[in-house]
Amino acid sequence: MTSRLKRNTALAAAAVALVGGFEGLRNYAYRDPVGIPTLCFGETRGVKMGDYKTTAECKAMLADRLVEFETGMRKCLVRPDRIPDGAYTAFLSASYNIGTAAFCKSSMAKRANQGDLNGACDALLMWDKAAGIRLPGLTKRRQKERALCLSGI
Repeated sequence: MTSRLKRNTALAAAAVALVGGFEGLRNYAYRDPVGIPTLCFGETRGVKMGDYKTTAECKAMLADRLVEFETGMRKCLVRPDRIPDGAYTAFLSASYNIGTAAFCKSSMAKRANQGDLNGACDALLMWDKAAGIRLPGLTKRRQKERALCLSGI
């Protein structure tokens, strides 16, 4: 499976800008709304309170992690290269935010695999909670992801 992000630099730049914009840059580790140590653009893997990364390190980390999440996302999509760029980028943003395992079990993936991209885009709106609590920031994020997802379908 070839990474679309590696083949399409415009798509990669759009994904980094989208996810980076949603996540926001924090160079020092902080606790997210549910208490998880987080760094840079929403990175949680291996983060400990007190950690620090430069902006350049954060940008490189995000680009690398998006390729990792893309690889996982592609494994659960039947025809990932037939998904329009807007929907593909929206699904990648959601995968980065909720995790690949959750994305692969989601209505987003199931509907996309059934050829129902409109339904898959609508399913993004179901993912606006963290620890069972609806977060206004996640609601706005999902609305923007859905709008991007529906563009070009």
